[in-house]
Amino acid sequence: MTDTSQNTAKAPDYRLTRCACYLGYITQAVGNNFAPLLFVAFHDQLGIPLSRITLLVTLNFTVQLIADIVSAKLPNLIGVRASIVIAHISSAIGVGGLAVFPFVFDPYAGLLVSVVFYAAGGGMLEALISPVVEATPTKNKSSAMSMLHSFYCWGTVLVIFVSTCVFAAFGVGCWRIVAAAWAILPIATAIFFTRVPILTLDEVEGGSIPISELFSRRAFWLFVILMIMAGASEHGMIQWASTFAERGLGVTKAVGDFVGPCMFAALQGAARTWYAKAGEKYELLPCIIGCGFLCAASYLIAAFSPIPIVALLGCALCGLSVGILWPGIFSIANVKCKGGGTTMFALLALAGDLGCAGGPTLVGAVSGAFGDSFTYGMCAAAVFPIILIVCASICRKMK
Repeated sequence: MTDTSQNTAKAPDYRLTRCACYLGYITQAVGNNFAPLLFVAFHDQLGIPLSRITLLVTLNFTVQLIADIVSAKLPNLIGVRASIVIAHISSAIGVGGLAVFPFVFDPYAGLLVSVVFYAAGGGMLEALISPVVEATPTKNKSSAMSMLHSFYCWGTVLVIFVSTCVFAAFGVGCWRIVAAAWAILPIATAIFFTRVPILTLDEVEGGSIPISELFSRRAFWLFVILMIMAGASEHGMIQWASTFAERGLGVTKAVGDFVGPCMFAALQGAARTWYAKAGEKYELLPCIIGCGFLCAASYLIAAFSPIPIVALLGCALCGLSVGILWPGIFSIANVKCKGGGTTMFALLALAGDLGCAGGPTLVGAVSGAFGDSFTYGMCAAAVFPIILIVCASICRKMK
């Protein structure tokens, strides 16, 4: 009898790889959205002034930008799998460290250490996981990318909803237990990533081009601008989402923080999930252009509506409109800039994070210059989707 066991060996199951990547994006959502729920607790229980607590947000964005740069080279040194596992371990140390470090070191120094760890992990995950999904065999790359990024949105909703419910039931005093519980997710996901099959874009595409050649391509810089505008369009609104929720519903600040970001993230996730399911029926670039028009309209509705609930609708529409921008631009860039590999994804993530930091800064600066009037700030932010529309139209004409 002939032994055919080797011929019947199972092919790698890349569905498990995608599931691991989904959990990785939820891990990133935990890092970005859990600590802000505790700002009042940090003030009341640890005695840290709110003026110093706000610096934690700035530190988070800064470290993520640095992590994006590191992620452009780290996989070449130690491999993609090891880099992703390290990112999850860093996230676990940061989130779990919120319950430990402030009570081991000086409270504020402990928080800073925690932020550095989970921000570094989150920034690396953002840059490393997208190219893994792009390299994984699937029928529709753009749909797979959209589904991946939807899990960041659903992770945001999950973190805010579950944590808020636990605090409502048992009191905010249990926040250290909740932080330790959330740290279990990145630990489990790190173990998961040691077991799943992983392909890299370099393997699939037969190697990557030198970074100097990537920089010489005009198409690459077009995608850099698109990513900056996508990040600015998204965070220019979401940073002010709770304000619109309070204005539209007349609720307290705490409830506004819960309703505004959750509603924005839920509709953003819904858009990404919809495109993941039905995206193969539609061409991606026209969808991005259409979303740009809807995004500009949402900013203008929020700016000029005299009816508070309609202004809140503008916030919701913005979440819906920006849903497919970030993952869609990633997918198109990998087609238009063949050979960019993991390095290109890391640099585009860096550009997107620059937009995430610059968008809300512009809204706040313009609003402050006109007597804290959000009308002017929202009008100024409408320029982001307009520039995105122009760049996407140019990209559509490129071969």
